[in-house]
Amino acid sequence: MRQLLIRPGAIGDFLLSLPAMELLCEGDCEVWAARRNVPLVRFAPARAIQDTGLDWIGIPDVATPRPLADQLRGFGRIVSWYGANRPEFRQAVRELGLPFVFLEALPSSAGGRHAADFYMDQAYGLTGKRSAAVPRLSCPRREGGFIAIHPFSGSPAKNWPLERYRELTKQLEKHSPVYWVMEPGGAAPDGVSVLPHTEDLFELACRLASARLYIGNDSGITHLAAAAGAPVLALFGPTDPAVWGPRGENRVVVIQSPAADGEIAAISLGHVLEVAEQLLGRRPER
Repeated sequence: MRQLLIRPGAIGDFLLSLPAMELLCEGDCEVWAARRNVPLVRFAPARAIQDTGLDWIGIPDVATPRPLADQLRGFGRIVSWYGANRPEFRQAVRELGLPFVFLEALPSSAGGRHAADFYMDQAYGLTGKRSAAVPRLSCPRREGGFIAIHPFSGSPAKNWPLERYRELTKQLEKHSPVYWVMEPGGAAPDGVSVLPHTEDLFELACRLASARLYIGNDSGITHLAAAAGAPVLALFGPTDPAVWGPRGENRVVVIQSPAADGEIAAISLGHVLEVAEQLLGRRPER
């Protein structure tokens, strides 16, 4: 059966659903994803959702382009995390008779079940099979001899204070060169070395795979580093790491804010430095 998987979402959400998608995508399969995530699909042909015309389905007074409808009819099953919050989209595909199976895009944080396990449960419901719910990107792991820091995220509440990252950088430079991973178009603070920028997330993952240690906030790039096999130290504030913590085959450690309100600034520089030095004392696993 020819299948289509449609998976929108941010980098971290996408990566945590990757093991489930790989399990679902046995045989003849195609994946449509957010443009930035397309390079992370290594197991099937992939397209950017923005290039398919999918966003037009269900728009009032706009007919679904016939070529798109015919293309979608060419799949025996369409597993879609897209449209979970668009009732007009779901209604339109029903009227077109398209073989959509809709899945919830985000797990509930109430039960404390990890997101990767939540997505694997969805795959099990469709296939009767399970695999390890650990995202993996097949990057060669070399001895890069550097430490990577990504001091950003999608929310200010998740960001450990920038000045502490700068002080952490000074302390860790005693062990290895430290390179910051900057946001597109972002300017690095004075005196900070920067990892060469790339828009290709798989290329970035393979650069991070060779780091002695990666340190970052609760962000998609932190999940990327873990999936690539780098040792990871993740700093979590208000988000529950039991649900959204990074998973990887190498060493992954999460420091969660001790504050009742999850204030990430409550994580001390001394604690982060202590754990980072412990991780640097371990030889990377192979």
